[in-house]
Amino acid sequence: MDLLDTVMRELRFESAAYRWLELGTPFQVGFDQPGLRGVHIVARGECELALEPRGEDSGSGSGDGDAEPVRLATGDLVILPRGDSHVLRSPDGGRRAARVSGFELAMRTPGNRLHIGGADTVVVCGAFLIGEPDHPVLYGLPRVIHVPGHAAAWLAPFVEVLRAEAFAGGRGSELVMARLSDAMLVRALRHHSDTVDRPGWLAGLADPCLTRALDAMHGDLAHPWTVAALARTAGLSRAAFSARFTAQVGRPVMRYLLAVRMQRARTLLRDRRATVAAVAAQVGYQSDLAFAAAFKRETGTSPGAYRTAATRREDTTVYPGPG
Repeated sequence: MDLLDTVMRELRFESAAYRWLELGTPFQVGFDQPGLRGVHIVARGECELALEPRGEDSGSGSGDGDAEPVRLATGDLVILPRGDSHVLRSPDGGRRAARVSGFELAMRTPGNRLHIGGADTVVVCGAFLIGEPDHPVLYGLPRVIHVPGHAAAWLAPFVEVLRAEAFAGGRGSELVMARLSDAMLVRALRHHSDTVDRPGWLAGLADPCLTRALDAMHGDLAHPWTVAALARTAGLSRAAFSARFTAQVGRPVMRYLLAVRMQRARTLLRDRRATVAAVAAQVGYQSDLAFAAAFKRETGTSPGAYRTAATRREDTTVYPGPG
């Protein structure tokens, strides 16, 4: 199992249903349903994606800020892995068009085929849920991942099959689309990791030396890792490794390791059968007291209080439908 596969399993992402959206120029469609990460594939025409303004960046070091709109053409794929609110609009006149809520449109329209005006632009719109929304890897991803269709020959077959399922899918269609989406998302992340040129987790994944260190950390969080030990794993000097990790991943290596350990601890604590001492040992702490102190310092609550609140939420949470 490679590192990308490991992390996707840690994230516990789950695809939601797709919609076939036909848009007549000018148009402006908003996507702001909490909890959903957007996926859009332009099957025909063109549009632009604009992120909603926000007060401050998440501190990931991804460098996106309130970015300029992303111009999308036929065959392009765009993913919003951090769940940012955004709009799709026509390049000419979209800013002045009346805004329509994608979620409300989906709720009031039966079936998978949605219309706003004509069909100058057709977009396959979907979403996915993240089971671990606080995973540190998410904060190392950009707000927008754009895969141009002309640069990814593998993308076209996904569009065609998703289109067929959206229009004429029978029993099990939702499952088919979910599995296709899972594969498509992994391929998109792999493509982006091969082309990324800014700090973030995918940049580290593209570096063979850092990948060895990342793989070692994620594979054995109970190990008493030090910067020197991880540098040896990476095949670099301690100074070179530290500088390279911070520059590529966007945060110091021990800070990253702590974040991954706390994420794994949160996951383990949701299992009512696991003791705090057992969780502490699995994430590299020999003492449950030391673990409890570190956990409270990082999360603001004790392991026991976190478990009580998290299990209560999981017992009562109902996820919204795709928007």
